[in-house]
Amino acid sequence: MTQSIGILTSGGDTPGLNAAIRGVGKACQSHYGMHIVGFRDGFRGLMENRTMALEGEALSGILTLGGTILGTSRDKPHKMPVNGKVLDMTEAIIANYHANGLDCLVCLGGGGTMKNALRLAAAGLNVVTLPKTIDNDVALTDTTFGFDTALGIATDAIDRLHSTAHSHHRIIVVEIMGHRAGWLALGAGISGGADVILIPEIPYDVATVADAIKARKRKGKPFSIVAVAEGALSRQEFAALQATAAKKKKKAVVVEPELLYAERTLRLAQQLEKLTGLEARVTILGHLQRGGTPSAADRLLATRLGTAAADLIQQRQYGIMVAARGESSVPVRLEDVAGQVKTVPPDHPWVASARGVGTNLGD
Repeated sequence: MTQSIGILTSGGDTPGLNAAIRGVGKACQSHYGMHIVGFRDGFRGLMENRTMALEGEALSGILTLGGTILGTSRDKPHKMPVNGKVLDMTEAIIANYHANGLDCLVCLGGGGTMKNALRLAAAGLNVVTLPKTIDNDVALTDTTFGFDTALGIATDAIDRLHSTAHSHHRIIVVEIMGHRAGWLALGAGISGGADVILIPEIPYDVATVADAIKARKRKGKPFSIVAVAEGALSRQEFAALQATAAKKKKKAVVVEPELLYAERTLRLAQQLEKLTGLEARVTILGHLQRGGTPSAADRLLATRLGTAAADLIQQRQYGIMVAARGESSVPVRLEDVAGQVKTVPPDHPWVASARGVGTNLGD
């Protein structure tokens, strides 16, 4: 019998989503004769049964497009705002899954999507996920699609800021996305030649950073680029967080709105200005990093994972995420992925490379 496959995109928009939709859809249809239906705006669209046909021409011309033709949202199946209330809409989602005759639901998303997909799998639905996020923080996959594009954008921004920092003899503090993981800031900082890179995994001492900037000034370089991940913490902030977590007997986790990230970055710039005597300016790249045409590497990765998902669905392998491992695509159990965050190990080669070229990491 012909299988019927649903697909949705959830969480923040990311370059490569359309390439992944195309990869899943074309492989499912051309190789296996499956029927594909898209759901608009993530899990909310599935709950409201808002569908989009993904047959034939619907998948043409989308490989190079940023964003997602399906739309997205951050709504969770079990905590969804409905008519002014937050309700568990899992049963409505299950009902629409069956009403559309689905054999499998493909969810494209990051860490939050993995947890939501696991909940639906536990409720009895056949689910397969693909890892997307510019943060590169999904566990058990070498990389996520969207990361390479964002890395290029952030690197280009640092390249451009070098000239104004040099011309005005300033400190330029560049805030880069990443939440609790420093992959994007570290990669862009190394690629763009930042003088200081601050990431969540390595709590920094602002005095140490200031000393590094003053040392550059003494060598005739009266400017510096500081690449800071939005989740980076000073040693004092990290210690306070750990103490609070210990009192609550919970793991220390930073979950803060973007406004607080920006406030911390501005405070860092003010501290560096005071300690070094140099003017400091802040550039917050924000959602610029998530937009635009996906890179060739992200198109390739998204297509590779999407076509691998079609093969696994044909084999009736469900409750899995399709992970990138070297040049291969492998299934990993959702229960092993959901709730896990892939952070930068302190002994990672990127960290060693940054130190090797003299980049200050704040410690």
